[in-house]
Amino acid sequence: MAKVPTALVAATGLLSGYAVARWTKKRPLGGVALAAAGVVAARGWQRKAGSATAAALSGAYVAAFAGSHPLAKKIGAWPSVCAVAGGVAAASWFVVDRRKV
Repeated sequence: MAKVPTALVAATGLLSGYAVARWTKKRPLGGVALAAAGVVAARGWQRKAGSATAAALSGAYVAAFAGSHPLAKKIGAWPSVCAVAGGVAAASWFVVDRRKV
């Protein structure tokens, strides 16, 4: 299996969590998608960069999810989700994925 960058997993989790919640109109289902991708990303972060890094990036993932809500009131839902997903992806790439592991 090809190695999928953790940045892609994290960004996809934020985007798909919102998309699933919006299109199914079932917020808990979106939460399942968000959480599942978060777990996969956290495992990758831990394996590639250690527990402290995984904890920090997991915190950023959760903060991005929480921060997207007030940001959405200012710029709109999809732009907000895209912005926070990009932020988490960038952090993940800079801290973990650009390393040769």
